Amino acid sequence: MDTRGQILKELSRIYEMGSNQLVLVSGNIRCEKEQLISAFLKDKKYFYYRCRNASFELQRSMLSAEVEKTYDIKITKNTIDECFNRIRSGDGSKLVVVLDEFQSVGRRNTEFIESVLKLRDKKLYPGPVMIILATSSLAYADEDAREIFGDSYNKIDHILKVSDYTFLEFVRAFPGLSVKGAVEAYGIIGGCPTYLARWNGSLSTKDNIIKHILSRGGFLYDEAQNFIYSELRELSVYNTILYSMAIGNEKLNDIYRFTGYSRAKISVYMKNLASFDVVEKIVSFDTGGWDNAKKGVYRIKNHYVDFWFRFIYPHLSELATMDAESFYTKFIEPDLQSHLRRYFSQVCLEYLSLLNVAGRLPVKAVRIGTWIGKEGTIDIVASDDEREIICGKCNWDSPMFTMADYESLLSDMKLARIKAKGVYLFSAQTFAPELIELSKNDSSIVLVDMTEL
Repeated sequence: MDTRGQILKELSRIYEMGSNQLVLVSGNIRCEKEQLISAFLKDKKYFYYRCRNASFELQRSMLSAEVEKTYDIKITKNTIDECFNRIRSGDGSKLVVVLDEFQSVGRRNTEFIESVLKLRDKKLYPGPVMIILATSSLAYADEDAREIFGDSYNKIDHILKVSDYTFLEFVRAFPGLSVKGAVEAYGIIGGCPTYLARWNGSLSTKDNIIKHILSRGGFLYDEAQNFIYSELRELSVYNTILYSMAIGNEKLNDIYRFTGYSRAKISVYMKNLASFDVVEKIVSFDTGGWDNAKKGVYRIKNHYVDFWFRFIYPHLSELATMDAESFYTKFIEPDLQSHLRRYFSQVCLEYLSLLNVAGRLPVKAVRIGTWIGKEGTIDIVASDDEREIICGKCNWDSPMFTMADYESLLSDMKLARIKAKGVYLFSAQTFAPELIELSKNDSSIVLVDMTEL
């Protein structure tokens, strides 16, 4: 089941509960949660209100007007309590109350919060009722909600997050696209539903980049900055940090040396970026080889933000003065495939995760990740409860996965103190003949090409 199917299934499960339920549903500003909520509301009795960025008085007035219009009644006291007291399902079935973009009012007035909690606790409407607080502010869904609800935070019964599409879902959205084309597109725009809806599967990766990213008026032309600015301020600081990361500075000390900002300041801004799902901290898989492992690195998590800061941000002057195709040829084409190497590894990890769910790996993996060494990296490491391990190495942009590549993996495994029960080698192109022969004679070595993916 896809990620949105899982959310719909969980919402339906909550809806079937006998008691009143308060649900917080969050996703980033491009996650298209509205379509997801609309699908859930089909064939149900509901009241939907889209909260505004407005004074509390205007907010209350607009809510009252929508309650009056929906139920053909007159609100006299003009309070949030009265609004929630007058809503009805009409037939005794469970009523779903959706307060979309709830962060718009939650930060401004506690009266709204208090009324929501009264509604949950059957003090305004006898129910049954399911209340959905929906937000496209990931920061609100995390720390802000805890601060606003205070001691009542535990009255939020369920917290659901609308995630971007996985690579498998991405491929399903573009059935005519080759695996290579899908990996390229996924590495550039990620699984954002809004971006998928506009990306043209019948065009080449180059033509999509030229049309949507490099051409003024393209839907991704200003998107990276607009996306970041939707929740964060002080763009100069965030841009400096993100550019530092995009050119390869992954450790806190490296970012400190590049930016000149204090470590404490960087940590605060990193925390903000992480709450917005823009960056993530990658902790090396625990294999026992800690002496040779990096303690943790920071990477840009959002695919498009990563692409934009790597290829567009340092060349904004040229973007304004060059034609789009010349810009692509000079600044993007030479390093695009090496940039996509990391995302091919993500695709391969997802592939192994699916095999694990299907019980088709030599171990029943309960943990899966990456080992990041001081001198090397193992793209995929997975282990079961007994610490039986399998490893994977991914080759995206080299013309052939060679025996030297395999021996490099064995060297990294030695540094990580890994004895693997199985080794998976992924290649976007071909394997060396001696590796093919080795795999035939050793069932623990599995070769996976683009056809398998």
